[in-house]
Amino acid sequence: MEAEAETETETETDGGVHAYTVRLELVDEPGELLRALSPIADNGGNLLSIHHERGNITPRGHIPVEVDLECPPDRFDDVVEGLRGAGVNVIQAGAERYGEEISVVLVGHLVENDLSETLSRIETEADAAVIDLSLAAPDGTEATSSARLRLAVDSGRTDAALEAIRSIGSTKDLTVVEPLLGGDA
Repeated sequence: MEAEAETETETETDGGVHAYTVRLELVDEPGELLRALSPIADNGGNLLSIHHERGNITPRGHIPVEVDLECPPDRFDDVVEGLRGAGVNVIQAGAERYGEEISVVLVGHLVENDLSETLSRIETEADAAVIDLSLAAPDGTEATSSARLRLAVDSGRTDAALEAIRSIGSTKDLTVVEPLLGGDA
């Protein structure tokens, strides 16, 4: 997913309530949207709109969902933590956004070593969002392949993210070529 503009509304509504946009990535299974909306209500958020892009699949094969909500500013962090605590992948929350982009290349038996699980581990353990993926398997999926990943990482967390990616690569016998600066390589 491409980086998007800041989405926190600067104007206050009645009672000191602010409007926020939260971007989520959901698995395409029954009940996932409800699972994502419950933490919002449970933590004092009021839904304004939901844009569920079922026909637009993310690189990980999930559904992007944009939720507009309002809540007092002191409750917004609780809403976001509630979502994350429920296992919902939060791509962007209000003005919070990933501040850095890095690109790495993974080389090895990516398909045989479960590429989907590798990407999930990177997002969880490296606390990075996979925003672009290019896979090359010129000799077929059972041979050595390579994947270029463009990752969004919180500002100041690049070194920790790369260390986690190296560790994941080591456990899966993958070579990690990093970092490719600028995210455009």
